[in-house]
Amino acid sequence: MRELNSIAVVGASLAGLRAVQALRREGFDGTITLIGAERHLPYNRPPLSKSMLKGDDEVTLPGAEELGDQWLKGRHAVRLNAADRRLTLDDGSEVGYDGLVIATGARPRHLPERPEGVHTLRTIEESLALRAELAAGPGGVVVIGGGFIGGEVASTARSLGLPVTLVDASPYPMKRVLGAEAARWLARHHRDNGVELVSETRVTGFDGTGRVTGVRLSNGRTLPADLVIAGMGVVPNTDWLEGSGLTLSDGVVCDERLFAVGAADVVAAGDVARWPHSLYGGALVRVEHWSNANDQGGVAALNLLAGPDNAKPFADLPSFATHVHGARIQVAGVPHLADTSRVIAGSPEEDRFAVAFARDGMLVGAVAVNSPKDLIRVKRAIVAGDRLDALA
Repeated sequence: MRELNSIAVVGASLAGLRAVQALRREGFDGTITLIGAERHLPYNRPPLSKSMLKGDDEVTLPGAEELGDQWLKGRHAVRLNAADRRLTLDDGSEVGYDGLVIATGARPRHLPERPEGVHTLRTIEESLALRAELAAGPGGVVVIGGGFIGGEVASTARSLGLPVTLVDASPYPMKRVLGAEAARWLARHHRDNGVELVSETRVTGFDGTGRVTGVRLSNGRTLPADLVIAGMGVVPNTDWLEGSGLTLSDGVVCDERLFAVGAADVVAAGDVARWPHSLYGGALVRVEHWSNANDQGGVAALNLLAGPDNAKPFADLPSFATHVHGARIQVAGVPHLADTSRVIAGSPEEDRFAVAFARDGMLVGAVAVNSPKDLIRVKRAIVAGDRLDALA
């Protein structure tokens, strides 16, 4: 362990919490300053689009109560001077450090106009506001974007008996993430569960004075709407790092050990980190899901303690899951890098199947619908470096 007396962790969500916990477990007895924009204890975000919308408020992460006194709640870092190892916060105060963990996550993409009744979903406050609107029984719910958040909110709203229209720019929802076969199945699954799916069109604006009454589409159609949820993906929170000297490109660009490029005393973890993954020939990846933040926060912190020369590459296989209308959808690896795919178990018609993805014959990803054992089998094959034709 190299000599560090003070470590700052910017971002108090999952990756930041795991970083602090790893530092203490490793025996670091110096000062840890945790800087978090929210005033809540660190909490799980996946329930915000599912169980919390139905009334379950238990989202606090285990271990969050252990953070101690050096936690600056409700504070934003607005500037980093990497040369002087100094952070400037939104109240003008400064925090010095010997080592820095950047775990500032991401924020939802917004449409230019946002009248009352148009929601995004990233925080507890946003989930509670949306819950109240859903409980009021809106006559028309429009969900923009068929990704993880959009699909889960559409599923939750339908389970509450509400009419839902899902607007997605792709031919099938989540096509880039799931591949064509599973995305076609998902489109059918939404329709079978009462969702009106409007594909290959974009939102151009809203109707309504003050409160939204309609959603205008690029195909000329206007959807009546009392409530709109925009789930159009996220943007990594790196604005505050402009001019810091760090390399920024769709996140904080890191080396394979999660050190920010050009900084031996700065690491990044979670949604904000973009690093070369050895399983994919060193291609830069940025992973926005729970398991990555959970694992990466601790590894980044331990690498910071070890120093660049003794740090370990982070090469965990990305994996994530969602539930939509009762179906369990799991993804492993990076299917969008593939040039070929094959159903290796079950069939979409049975609502239980698994798809393996390969690039130049080498396995790079897997998608499973209600088929967890098959996903585990393909995950092991990816890590082993197997070829697609080796799968039975």
